[in-house]
Amino acid sequence: MMNTLTLDQLILFHEKIVAKTGGSAGVRDVGLIESALRKAEATFGGQDLYETDIQKISVIAYSLIKNHGFVDGNKRIGVAIMLLLLKMNMITISYTQQELVDLGLKVADGTYNEVDVENWISEHSV
Repeated sequence: MMNTLTLDQLILFHEKIVAKTGGSAGVRDVGLIESALRKAEATFGGQDLYETDIQKISVIAYSLIKNHGFVDGNKRIGVAIMLLLLKMNMITISYTQQELVDLGLKVADGTYNEVDVENWISEHSV
């Protein structure tokens, strides 16, 4: 079972990120945030749609960025939650700040899909 965050923890983490890095705090649509967080739990016919922790973390990060549930900082929270969930689940990756920025931008502009995020994590795993 993957270690994850509650909705309240995620919203608090977003507030801290925006306070530190700038931008507007606030939730635009809590349902979209909760949907992103819960997507990793999706099943079909009793089977998990996302079987590995990396797949689960990838869809959460992707969905946080694409769903635009926050007023501002959707790319930042998506990437930051990805890093936090990887750490919480003892998955170590190696990356540069620029690689993280590029990841967030590529998801936001539609260049990367969920599988691309999963591949990015796998390629950066130590």
